[in-house]
Amino acid sequence: MAKLFLGLDSSTQSLSAVLIDLDARKVVYEKSLNYDQALPRYKTRNGVLPNRDPLVKHSSPLLWADALDLLFAQMKRDKVALGKIVAISGSGQQHGSVYFNEKAADVLANLDPKKSLVENLRGVFTRKTSPIWMDSSTTADCAKIRKQLGGVQYTVTRTGSDTFERFTGPQIRKFYRTEPEAYTRTAGIALVSSFMASLLAGKIAPIDFGDGAGMNLMDIRKKNWNHDALKATAPGLVKKLPPLADAGHVIGKVSPYFAGKYGLNPEALACVWTGDNPASVLGLGLTKPGLVAISLGTSDTYFGTMEKCQTDANGEGHVFASPAGGYLSLICFKNGSLAREKIREHYKISDWKKFGELVAATPPGNNGAILLPWFEAEIVPRVNKPGVRRFDLDEKNAAANCRAVFEAQMLSMRLHSQWMQVAPHCIYATGGASNNRELLQIMADVMHCRVLRIEISKSAALGAALLAAHGWSVESGKPMKWEKLAAGFTAPVAGSEILPDKKAAKIYDKLLEKYALCESDALDII
Repeated sequence: MAKLFLGLDSSTQSLSAVLIDLDARKVVYEKSLNYDQALPRYKTRNGVLPNRDPLVKHSSPLLWADALDLLFAQMKRDKVALGKIVAISGSGQQHGSVYFNEKAADVLANLDPKKSLVENLRGVFTRKTSPIWMDSSTTADCAKIRKQLGGVQYTVTRTGSDTFERFTGPQIRKFYRTEPEAYTRTAGIALVSSFMASLLAGKIAPIDFGDGAGMNLMDIRKKNWNHDALKATAPGLVKKLPPLADAGHVIGKVSPYFAGKYGLNPEALACVWTGDNPASVLGLGLTKPGLVAISLGTSDTYFGTMEKCQTDANGEGHVFASPAGGYLSLICFKNGSLAREKIREHYKISDWKKFGELVAATPPGNNGAILLPWFEAEIVPRVNKPGVRRFDLDEKNAAANCRAVFEAQMLSMRLHSQWMQVAPHCIYATGGASNNRELLQIMADVMHCRVLRIEISKSAALGAALLAAHGWSVESGKPMKWEKLAAGFTAPVAGSEILPDKKAAKIYDKLLEKYALCESDALDII
């Protein structure tokens, strides 16, 4: 009988499912449920509740639970073989937090299939809404925690990241500071990932090391709760947090609620969930050190894998534990497609094919021209005052500016990933702009390695399904290696390989020095 593994992804705007047949090496079912469309009664916009304060971004934990019911009901209607599922894992939008009272554990253990999850859960939350990763209302709390921990470098070295507004620790501190009575009544705090895992398992689920690293509360090397960070955040916090565990670790059998209501296999294993970024790393096949994925979207994101933990002393990059072992970094550059589009619009270039032709008409290195395309405030490097800067670059030269934006983005990635101390030997390019061959050639030349294009629409949910399969294999006493597990699911696009040009690579080695000086000079002025 086929063994099926279910991966779920509770993201900002939707809940997605990917079901895999491990023996056949194929995805047999996938479905997404958009919160705004499927559950309009929650009145979210793109999965977020409206708020008068633009810095406050919350959603409802009941919305996520409601979506889980709807998705299982949809799978049942679609005649998915729920009885053949042997393990389930998932991923959740990172940093978001859920707050329980003392009733939660008993309610989870006794979910009534005659009621909806929402009806079962009413009265268990000490906080009606959950702050999510988009929330930026905790700047003062970030500063207080950072100061108490001894500054940026100490915070980064211990927790893997500087304090950031969206991270869970600062969000908890704000909750304690502004609603002390509700904080006192809080018996347990979950992440989105562990909350959803708790529903499936029928018990309070652990937080995994990958998602736990996005809280400013976990010791990134020892993989336990850091008591200095807890103390700097809120009193009595250690008693409110669940244990930490490996992603995919088996919690137990799934709750009878899902077996009784939807026909899910009652022997199916409920596994620990992780964050969407660590799950995506699995879904993209980044299972070995030196493998890198570059997502070319509105923002560009650099995912790197490391065997040993290295942290960024400047506090720009993030380090999480990887579900595949070792560590992964995440470096986000806000001016990604946003900057590329601005250049195309400025020079009235009709389409990306023409854009690519203009790039190809200019030499690698652009005769030493440098562009800093900070059309918006930048995350890496930290640029609070946006503005485009040009060095030895004629603004009237459309072709040179087209190449300059591509080169700037790749040089910035190389410069700001050096703290990892791992040179990539292969890059998987994904996202909308990965169809631009000229951009990928510059990527290969600047990074000194081959580039392959990969197209996976639901990488987090696929990664979660692979996580479930790995958890099942460990529980069965025959753990599978990640490379073997992911084989066939994460293959790059056939014929997409781009190799670096040795002459161009040498030119970019020299240009990197100039780029670093130009960036430093611009930041000094700002």
